[in-house]
Order: sequence, then C-alpha cells, then structure tokens
Amino acid sequence: MAYNLYDFAGNVGVVCILVAYLLIQMDRMDSSSTAYSVLNAIGSLLIIVSLFFEFNLSAFLIEFFWLLISIYGLLKISAKAKSMKNKAS
Repeated sequence: MAYNLYDFAGNVGVVCILVAYLLIQMDRMDSSSTAYSVLNAIGSLLIIVSLFFEFNLSAFLIEFFWLLISIYGLLKISAKAKSMKNKAS
C-alpha cells in the first residue's frame, strides 16, 4: 500500500478533529470557541480532500456535514462578535 500526499492530508485532518475533541474533554477549549470550529472545519476539509482520491460515501457524508456544522458555528461566532461590537459603539 502506497502512502500518498492525500493520505497525509486525511491523517492531518483526523488529528485536527481528535485534538479539538480532546481539548474539549480536558476543559482546555470551549466548544463555542472559534478555535474549536476552525480545527473541526480544517479537519473535515482535509479528510474530504483525501476522500476525492479514495472515495467512501459514508465517510464523505459525515465529513461534509461536520464541515457545514463547523462553518455554521463560525458564522454564529462572527455574528455574535459583530452584535457585541455594535452594542459597544
């Protein structure tokens, strides 16, 4: 079995998601933080990239929705920050 660049990208993605989850469990990160959503989004995106080369529908679906949920979290954080900025002005 050859280990390719897309395998490496997928593995980095897995590490991103696992680190985010571990930091949540260790109370070192808040699940509503930007860092959590960014780590999950990057992780999902890298796994999706790897799936374009070795496709698996089930894995693609979970990663696609994980990415969408992470983007939703980032948009929510952004909207909240804008709202707080407007209230302060």
